[in-house]
Amino acid sequence: MPLSPYKAYKQNSVMTATPGELTLMLYNGCIRFIRQAGKTLHEKDYKGKNMNLQKAQAIIRELMVTLDMNQPIAKNMMQLYDYMNRRLIEANIKNDPSILDEVEKLVTDMRDAWKQAVENVKKAQPKRDRI
Repeated sequence: MPLSPYKAYKQNSVMTATPGELTLMLYNGCIRFIRQAGKTLHEKDYKGKNMNLQKAQAIIRELMVTLDMNQPIAKNMMQLYDYMNRRLIEANIKNDPSILDEVEKLVTDMRDAWKQAVENVKKAQPKRDRI
């Protein structure tokens, strides 16, 4: 069965993305799932809340396993990811939207910093000759 044009576009976006862009996609996905969990929590859809929080946690775990622990900042990032993961578990258990807001802010701040870093790398790279 062929992919829909949207799914084909999304798949191509992932396949052609740089590692930095892939990390940015992970941050954006995590934010999206946290927001969706907040929405489903507000609607008292606890199954949906749980599903979305598990997806957000899976992204956080992926960010954790892809850290290059030889980099000086990696230890601090690991601790922050671990904290966010534990807070998402707590939000899921306690049905606490304020915890979701806290973690969403942390992920958003990291995403924004990462986005700036990706843009700085792109600016520093020489332009390719255009045909």
